[in-house]
This record gives sequence, structure tokens and C-alpha cells, in this order.
Amino acid sequence: MARYVMAIDQGTTSSKAFIVNKSGKIVGRGGYELTQIYPQAGWVEHDPMEIWEAQKKACDDAMRDASIKPADIEVVGIANQRETTIVWDRETGRPVTNAIVWQCRRTANLCERLIEEGRGPTIRSKTGLVVDAYFSGTKIQWILQSVPGAMERASRGELCFGTVDSWLVFNLTGRKTHVTDPSNASRTMLLNIDTGAWDHEITRWLSVPEAMLPEIVNSSGICGHTAAEVFRGEIPIGGIAGDQQAALFGQSCFQRGDAKNTYGTGCFVLVNAGDEPLRSTRGLVTSVGWRIRNKTTYVLEGSVFIAGAAVQWLRDALGIIKDSADVEALARTVPDNGNVYFLPAFAGIGAPYWDMGARGVLVGLTRGTAAGHLARATLEAIAHQTADVIAAIEADWDGTLRELKVDGGASENNLLMQFQSDILGANVVRPANIQATAMGAAYLAGLATGYWSGPEELKQLEPPAHRFVPSMTEEERTERRKDWQRLVRVAQAWGDGRPV
Repeated sequence: MARYVMAIDQGTTSSKAFIVNKSGKIVGRGGYELTQIYPQAGWVEHDPMEIWEAQKKACDDAMRDASIKPADIEVVGIANQRETTIVWDRETGRPVTNAIVWQCRRTANLCERLIEEGRGPTIRSKTGLVVDAYFSGTKIQWILQSVPGAMERASRGELCFGTVDSWLVFNLTGRKTHVTDPSNASRTMLLNIDTGAWDHEITRWLSVPEAMLPEIVNSSGICGHTAAEVFRGEIPIGGIAGDQQAALFGQSCFQRGDAKNTYGTGCFVLVNAGDEPLRSTRGLVTSVGWRIRNKTTYVLEGSVFIAGAAVQWLRDALGIIKDSADVEALARTVPDNGNVYFLPAFAGIGAPYWDMGARGVLVGLTRGTAAGHLARATLEAIAHQTADVIAAIEADWDGTLRELKVDGGASENNLLMQFQSDILGANVVRPANIQATAMGAAYLAGLATGYWSGPEELKQLEPPAHRFVPSMTEEERTERRKDWQRLVRVAQAWGDGRPV
């Protein structure tokens, strides 16, 4: 009888599930959009119960789509939006407040205080991360300080903290299992990436009781079983990874130096750094990629906060497109960007600048500027921000990127992918199956049970890829990059209130 792997892909804008067969083909899928909650400027929240209920329905739909039963599933793997912070009651399973999403900037002042206290270098050395509101640590601190009685309850072990993987495992197992994996733990700003354990000094600085922290387990390995009431049967949970590390694994980036970019709400460029953490001197962060059989693989990463979210802004705030997929057709109504440049720094600028105060800037407008120019400038902004990160990786790596593997929804945009290749001066490789995050979750889970034997078998499952080759002249590339760097300086100056 055929057996399958279920891959859970819980992201910022949706909860999805996929059924994957032995050949690495997706044979069933389900998904639901998530409500984005904006209590005030710069704040972003999710309802944790909606995340769980949407994910459960997505899993049911995926099984129905594949015409299979829970008994046909060998193992479940989970990939999740990272850094998003949930605190809940260990006994009742009820969240104490909404989840604070990774994009949320409400804890910028807490980060600034850590920096003023001189904590930044130690945190960077121990965690591989910069002090920023992006990461989970100060989000936990904010919840414990803002929800009445939460600090006392957390100290008594009555509350659990988790990124979304922990929240899903807790609910999938009927509130029995409270775990995370090193890839997610390394994004909290609380994990010592050298020891692989929670760092006592940093948890003390942030007033985070360690009684509320999850157990850290391997990224591939059985960590629990689904409760009978969830899927009418106990299914092993065998894989956990943050979505970006899962995508790197799903793109078969198993060798040191392999790199990928996922084009989603944000953009996330990761390069496999091997079995030793590579500390960046160029504004990138070091994280755990995955831990398999207690062997850790590290990654160097640059995160772009706003990518696909900028296209959503064109749709939702400006109304110049009806669907995000319409942006390519609109951009093609003009031959070029008309010298219009756009930096969507709606939540500051991420790597390699890490400027929490920067603000979005749109320049170069004339009476002849049309909606198509804005659409094209938005797509080019995604590619330019990625190029900034790649340049930093090459400087840290002391080498040149030969090719960039891509995935995520916006990677289907041919105009964007060609411009990305042009502005990088490197090949961009898009697989036939762009669901790399889900495939990474499936692969990690399948390895845990022997469903797949190892990386060599996984590499043989790779579908044919489309390759974008650069066609832009070096002179034009240089000029466009200079214009972009000027725009970055304007965005930073504008946010600081300095003269431009």
C-alpha cells in the first residue's frame, strides 16, 4: 500500500498543507489565508487559534485532495514562519494574547535599550544575530511585561513560549509535547549557537524565565505523535524547520556554498555555511540551518523585510492591481522603470543595513509616470534588496555567487526573475516545483523514518529547472546599482529626520 508524507507549511499570510509521495511529487494540497491584524502603526499580529484551526483544515483538505486517509501517512513535517511569538497557558492551551508577528516593530525601544546597555556585541557573538525587534526575544519580554500576571505565571512554569512550530506541535499532540528545533531556536535571540542550548545570561537580560522555553530537538527525528482526536490516528511528527531553512533543504542545498532566495512576504537569502558557524562582518546573521542525527549545519542569512508585501500594498492600499499575480502584466505595460525607484521600507530596512528607523521612499516621479512604472519599480526593489544581501554574502564569503536558486510565490514572476539575474550578473535557477519550503519539511520528516534514505536520494528527486541568464550590460548594472544605493541613503536619512 502506498505511503505518503504530510508537509505542513505555516506561513505569514497562509496556512498550507501538502501530501508528498515517494517520488517527491505533491499529490494533494490545502490552504487558507490568515487574517493580518494591525493594532497600530508598525504592529503586526496573528490570532494563534486561527493559525491552528486554519492549519488543521488545510491538512484535512490536503488528505481529501489526495484521496487518502490519515492511516496512509507515514510521517508529518513542519515548516513555519519564524520569530513570530506565541505565549500560551500550558494547561488550557489558550494564548494569553495574540501572536506577535516577526514583522512587528513594537519592541524597537527594548532593542535600543539593550544596545545602549552595551549588550549588542555579546548577543551577536553568542546568538549570531543582531539586536533587532525582528527576533523573538524582546517579543517575549514585551508580552510578559504587558499581560497582567504573565511574568509570575511564566516563572512558575504555567506558561509556554513558542514560535509557530512549537504551537503547532503542542496542538497536534493534544497538548503533550512542547518542543522546537535548532533552526527556529536560533531565531529567538536566546540560543547560544555554539552550545546549541538556551543562553542563561541572555534569558536573564531579557527577563525570560527558562521554565517557559521549549525543549530543543533535532530538525529530523521523531519528536511526538499526533493525537487521535486530531487526525483519527497517531502519526509520527518527524521534521521541524523554520520556513527559510526548510526551503534551503528543499532546494537540495546540502553542500557548503549552496545558496537560495525565497520570495515571499519578505525575501530570505540563505547560504549553506557548513558545520562551523560563519560570523558576518557585513550585516548578515548566522543561524542554524538544521540538525540531523545531532550534527549541526549552519547558514549565513540576509533577510529583506518587505518583498511580496510590497506587491500586496499595490493591491490593497493603492488598488492598482486586483490580484498580486497581476503585477507582472502591469509592469510590462512600460518598457522600463522610467527612472522611478521605490524602497518599501515599511518596517525599516533589514539586512545588511538593519536600520529600524528607515522609511519607505518613492522617487523619480514625473507627469509621465504611470501605474506600470510603479509596478516595475516595486519588482525591481525586490531584486535590488536581494542584490544588497548577495553582495554582503560575497564579501563575507570572499567569493562570487555562481547561481542563485529561487522559490516562493513571487519566483513565478518571469520579469522579476530576469531582472534579478540581470542585476546580480549571475544565473537564477527556478525549479519546476517552487514549493521548496514544503518539500524541505517533507524531506526532513521522511529522513526520520527512512522513507527516503538520505541526501543523495533526495537530490535525484529534483525536477527540471528553468534558468534565467543575465543579459544586462555591466555599465547599465553599475549605474542602476548606484541609483539604488542613493535611494537607500535617502530612506535612512528620511527616517532619522536628517537632511537628505
